[in-house]
Amino acid sequence: MRAAVVNAPGGPLELVEREIPEPVPGSVRIKVEACGICHGDTLAVEGGFPGQTHPRVPGHEIAGVIDAVAPGVRGWFAGERVGVGWFGGACGHCANCQRGDALHCQLVARVTGLTCDGGYAEYVIADASALARIPDGLTSVEAAPLMCAGLTTFNALRHAGAGPGDLVAVLGLGGLGHLGVQYAAKMGYETVGIARGRDKEPLARQLGAHHYIDSQTQDPAKELQQLGGAKVILATVTAADAMAKAVGGIGVDGTMMVVGAAAPIQVSPIFLLSGRRAIKGWASGTAADAEDTLKYSALTGVRSINQVYPLEKVKEAYERMHSGNARFRVVLT
Repeated sequence: MRAAVVNAPGGPLELVEREIPEPVPGSVRIKVEACGICHGDTLAVEGGFPGQTHPRVPGHEIAGVIDAVAPGVRGWFAGERVGVGWFGGACGHCANCQRGDALHCQLVARVTGLTCDGGYAEYVIADASALARIPDGLTSVEAAPLMCAGLTTFNALRHAGAGPGDLVAVLGLGGLGHLGVQYAAKMGYETVGIARGRDKEPLARQLGAHHYIDSQTQDPAKELQQLGGAKVILATVTAADAMAKAVGGIGVDGTMMVVGAAAPIQVSPIFLLSGRRAIKGWASGTAADAEDTLKYSALTGVRSINQVYPLEKVKEAYERMHSGNARFRVVLT
């Protein structure tokens, strides 16, 4: 098989030929049809994740077909379409997950694309506990980015405490934000898109936003308060100053859900105290959450906007993502 390998931390991606791996106990082998290229893949390329070793094949937004099943694996069969996400060991069902401590699963298990090889290859081995079924309504290219970008935004929104008709703002309209706007609108929220420049308004409204705020010419906090204050602000940007400018738009009993990694955010404790406001982080989810994301996306028509590259152009595709020039999501086939 062909695989894109990083031989040492910080090294280049090299397309090589390898033996097709055999599934180990508790795992399946997947013939990869599509794999998203996510900013989190920089950890695989540059190193630094606990337990990570090189050489390593990156890729944690995987969609494909089960090709072989190890003895003893129950409930999964060759020919089934499945996805595998970032946290390959968090099942969503064990005692740790039920206590809200899925991170325990994630750190002691195989983490796809980091502590074990990922989806920048024609075949990948994945723990059976990491699998999510892909519904017929999604192609593999459509499903792959939902295994991380979609999962993160969908899961954050459904756990944010907003109800139908509540004001929900999505800060940023990039790879995460363009999915967040779609999910927010489909969930029945009064949806606000916030981005830099008036030129992004048509896209925001096309994705389902009822309002648009141009953060270059308008004060996001003031505009949100004029709309009644946001029950939820889904912060998908990686700029701390952009988050800080929007924090003041949180309404009473509202929450800013941070899903974009950024520098420290400045916020007034008095502002939080006076309105029982909160700032909360949210990262990805379990395999069970990923399956929910896929089902919901297929049912409601939420789709990622993708730039698609064949595996042989993996270096170009990765650079497209890493440079920040990718408008939305980059997907390998």
